[in-house]
Amino acid sequence: MRLLLDTSALLWWLGTSEKLGEQARAAIVAPENTIFVSAASAWEVAVKRVEGRLDAEGEIEGWLEENDFIELPISIAHAVESAMLPFHHRDPFDRLLIAQSRLERMALLTSDAKIAKYEVEILAAHQ
Repeated sequence: MRLLLDTSALLWWLGTSEKLGEQARAAIVAPENTIFVSAASAWEVAVKRVEGRLDAEGEIEGWLEENDFIELPISIAHAVESAMLPFHHRDPFDRLLIAQSRLERMALLTSDAKIAKYEVEILAAHQ
């Protein structure tokens, strides 16, 4: 399975948070799955750090390398798709993740219930 981690799932994985459910953890470590992290998540982490709302050690490039995750750049098609989505969700980071998941045919690992309103495959991040 091609699996895109949302920002919370990524941070929960890195921090070994109990918020990340066993099924989600199993999917991340399963050798048959390919795990992606969006540039949108790097953007969100950077913004939250600058605003003082996130204290996470290390740099996202290192996180990806250490965990064998693959970077998913934001393309023009992703940006356009995110703008065209219905406004069930207004967060620009999540809208980009939804668009990427749809266009790249990836399941999205998330705990955000609003994302279920979109035509996207979801794997629950929480217990």
